[in-house]
Amino acid sequence: MILTIYIFILSYFLLGAVGFFFINRKKEKAVARKSWTKFISYFIIIHILFFSITINPVFFQVLVGIILLAGAFELLLLFKRAGFEHSGFVFVSMLIYTVLGTGLWLFGAMDNKLVLFAFLILSIFDAFSQISGQLWGKTKIAPEISPNKTIGGTVGGALFAFASGFFLHGLYDNKWYVVAGLTLGIIVFAFLGDIAASLYKRKFGVKDYSNLIPGHGGFLDRFDSLISGGAWVTFFFLMIGS
Repeated sequence: MILTIYIFILSYFLLGAVGFFFINRKKEKAVARKSWTKFISYFIIIHILFFSITINPVFFQVLVGIILLAGAFELLLLFKRAGFEHSGFVFVSMLIYTVLGTGLWLFGAMDNKLVLFAFLILSIFDAFSQISGQLWGKTKIAPEISPNKTIGGTVGGALFAFASGFFLHGLYDNKWYVVAGLTLGIIVFAFLGDIAASLYKRKFGVKDYSNLIPGHGGFLDRFDSLISGGAWVTFFFLMIGS
């Protein structure tokens, strides 16, 4: 089962690489190099998280802790640059982050097959939203907040994620509408997490949260969808009572 899923992941990366080739073939070398650096970093990150879930879930729990601590550090650094103005906004932001972080932490302790299912769905949505957006996206969703976020990209990512959910349903065997509700929530919360991360960067006038991850804008920029999407899974099971 795990081998089949891994081959499935590799096939998606191959498809993504083809998409990146067409996206970058007419771009300047420096821009294309930066784009491929991001792709390779993403490849490595996905593999680290995938094997941490499948080999020993404790490793994934440790990585979740690192992600949350690094994200909190980046948020505090962002607020510090602004002199901790708007203390009410800072307090609410940290409260929301704490709630989402707690949700992600509890998510990491769930059955590893469910964790793997949710992780793959949100990763596929995240990756193919970007690829679909660069290939076919024209109408921007919120240009003042996230200039690269398009309707075409979001719809493309959602379609890939839903289609993958049917293939991966063996990881989470439940009634189809429960799986559909879980998948839809992951997609929506992953999208909202991405938008929120972009909103904070625009509000505080920064391009990146940090340079800790090559090709990405920091831990919050890379793992925003994991934090919000993982938290949703916890909230979802609290709501349905199982």
